[in-house]
Amino acid sequence: MKKSIIIALMLLAIVTSCSSKKSEPMNKTIVERIADSLSAGCDSIPHDLILRGISQAAAQWRAQDGSEKEFEEFCMKNFMKSPSQKEMLFNKLSASFEILFAHLGEVSTLLKKPLHLDTGPLSESDYIFGAYEPGAHMKDDLYDNKIAYICILNFPFYDLNEKNSLGSEWSRLEWAYAKLGDMFTPQPPAKVNQLIADAALRAESYISEYNIMAGSLVNDKGNRLFPEGMKLLSHWNLRDQIKSDYAPVPDNLEKQKMIYQVMMRIIDQSIPAEVINDASYTWNPYTNDVYRDGKKVEVKSEGGKRYEVLLDQFRTQREADKYNTAYPTAIKRAFDGQMQIPVEEIEKMFSEYMSSPEIKKLAQVISDRLGRPLEAYDIWYDGFKARSTISLESLDAITTKRFPTAEAFDADIPQMLVKLGFSKEKADWLGGAIVVEAARGSGHAQGAAGRNDLARLRTRLSPKGMDYKGFNIAVHELGHNVEQTISMREVDYYLLNGVPNTAFTEANAFVFQKRDMQILGFPQIDKDQRTKSEMDIRWGAFEIMGVALVDINVWRWMYDNPEATPAQLQKAVIDISLDIWNRYFAPVIGVKDSPILAIYSHMINYPLYLANYPLGHIIEYQLEKFYEGKDLAKEIERVYSIGSVTPKEWMKRATGEEISAKAMLK
Repeated sequence: MKKSIIIALMLLAIVTSCSSKKSEPMNKTIVERIADSLSAGCDSIPHDLILRGISQAAAQWRAQDGSEKEFEEFCMKNFMKSPSQKEMLFNKLSASFEILFAHLGEVSTLLKKPLHLDTGPLSESDYIFGAYEPGAHMKDDLYDNKIAYICILNFPFYDLNEKNSLGSEWSRLEWAYAKLGDMFTPQPPAKVNQLIADAALRAESYISEYNIMAGSLVNDKGNRLFPEGMKLLSHWNLRDQIKSDYAPVPDNLEKQKMIYQVMMRIIDQSIPAEVINDASYTWNPYTNDVYRDGKKVEVKSEGGKRYEVLLDQFRTQREADKYNTAYPTAIKRAFDGQMQIPVEEIEKMFSEYMSSPEIKKLAQVISDRLGRPLEAYDIWYDGFKARSTISLESLDAITTKRFPTAEAFDADIPQMLVKLGFSKEKADWLGGAIVVEAARGSGHAQGAAGRNDLARLRTRLSPKGMDYKGFNIAVHELGHNVEQTISMREVDYYLLNGVPNTAFTEANAFVFQKRDMQILGFPQIDKDQRTKSEMDIRWGAFEIMGVALVDINVWRWMYDNPEATPAQLQKAVIDISLDIWNRYFAPVIGVKDSPILAIYSHMINYPLYLANYPLGHIIEYQLEKFYEGKDLAKEIERVYSIGSVTPKEWMKRATGEEISAKAMLK
C-alpha cells in the first residue's frame, strides 16, 4: 500500500494558510512599486521573479498582518537581494522545516501506534489520540510569525504547466526552490484539516476491522471450504485468496466462487452485520443464512454503513473546497495537485489501454490456460506468476518458519536485498533505516519525515507467523520502504525528498513484489517466465484501471449530488461499476453486469488514490524495460535519488522517455 495518508494530512496542515480574515486585495500599483524598488538594487534577480513573489505574498497578506505600508516595509526588509543570500535563506529554512516535519511526524506516528499496530484491544482514548494531529495548528504560527510570507516572497509558487515547461532548464537548486514554493498556497484552516483527518481515521478504523471469517463460511451442503480460524480482511485478503486458488488445490474453483459471492454481499450491503469480524457465527453467503451453535438466527444486514463512511469522507473534503483556490475540488487536488497529472490525461491513458485489442487477446490466453470460459473474478487471474504452480500450503510452511515474527522479517531484510542485487554494505544500510512492525490492519509502508528517522514497514501476521500472502504484501511494502529511504537520505536537497507522486513509489513496490519468489530462494525466472511476467503486469493494469475509473466517477457523482443519502450513493456506485464493467470488461471477459469493481476498500478509506496503482504499473513497466541488461540495484538507487520533481521531468531523467502506456502494449 501507499505511504500513510494520516501523516500526509498532518504535514499538509503544517504548511497551509491561516483561517483569519483576509484584507481586501492589495492595490496593484503598490505591488508594482515595491517590485520596481527592489529591482533597482537587484540586478542579479529577474524583475518578473521579484514581481511574482511580491504578488503572491500580497494575495495572502491578512488584515492582522499589517497595513499596506507595513507590507512594503516587510518586503524591502525580507527579500533576498542576491543569489547567495537567497541560497543561504533556503538552507536555513530547509533545515528548520526538516526539524519540524521530522519531530511532528514522530509524535503523530507514536500517537497512532495503537490504531496501526496489533497491540491489543482499542479504547476510546486510542481513537481520540489517534485522530489528534500535533501539527494541525502549526500553520497559524507560520503565518503569524511571517515565516510563510518570507517563503512566498523569495520562493514563489509555479503551477504544473510552468514546472513542466521551465523545469528542464532548472538546476537542482532551482527545483528545490520551486518545491519550497509549493508549501504556502491557499489551503483550508486547521479546523477543516482536522475534520478531514478525523474522517480519514474513521474510515481507516472501519476498514481495518472489516474481517470475513472464511473458516466460518459454508456452502449449500453445509461444508466448510476454508481452514478453521482463517480470517480475511476485505478486500485485500479476499482478493488474494482468489489469486491463491489458481494453484491446483482442492476445491479451488468453488472457493473462488464463494469469495466472489461474499464480495457481492459487501458491495450491495446485504452482508449480515453479525458475521463481520466475528467467528462465532456460521454464514452461507449464497442463501445469506446465518447460524449460531447449529441453529439459524435472525440477523440484520450491514445496511449501508460502507457508503455512510464514503459520504463522510466526501463531505469533509467539500469543506476544504472553498479554501483551495488553486485546486477547488478533491478531484483536482488528487490529480492536478498530488499526482501532478490532470485527471483527463489519466482517463485518456487508461481508456486507450483498456480498449486495446491486445487485452482481448490476453484474455483468450488466460481462458485457454484455465480450460474454461472466464468468470468475473478472473480479473485477478494469477496464473502467470512462477508461484502459481506451488501450493499455498507449501509456501505458507516456508514463510511461517522463516518469519515467525515481524522482528524476524526485520532481521532478514539485508539478506533479502542482497538477493535482489544490492551490495552487502548498501543492504545493511537500507536495512538499518527500516523497522518492521506487526500491523492491526492490512499493513502499509510509512516513510520517514526526516533523514535521521526510520521508515516503517507495517505488516499483518497470522498467529502462526507470516503466511505467504502476508509475505508477498510485506515484500511490496519493502519496495516502498527502500524507495522512501533512498529518496529521503540520498536526495541532494531535503525539500526534494520523495517522488513525484505515489505511483512512482508503487512502481518500486511492484518491482520488489514480483521478485518475492527470488527472495525465498527459488530459481530465477527464465525467458519464458519473463514473458509471462509481462502478461501478468498487463492484466493487472487492466483490472486496476477499471477500479480507478469507478473511483473517479463516483466522486464526480457525489459532487453532482452533494446531498445524496447512503442508499442513493450505494445505487450510484453499483450503477457506475456496471457501466465501467460493461464498457471495458464485458467485451473482454465475456460476462455482463458484474459490480465487482466496487469491492475495493481503497474507495472507502483512501479516496481518489486508486489511479496511482495502474499509473504505477505503467511506470513499473517502463522502468523494468529500462532496467533490462543493467545493474538493478544501482539503477533503483539512481532513479529514486532524483526526488520529487514533476512526473514528466522525473521519467525523462530516469529513462529518457515520457510516461506512456504504449510501452506496455508494444
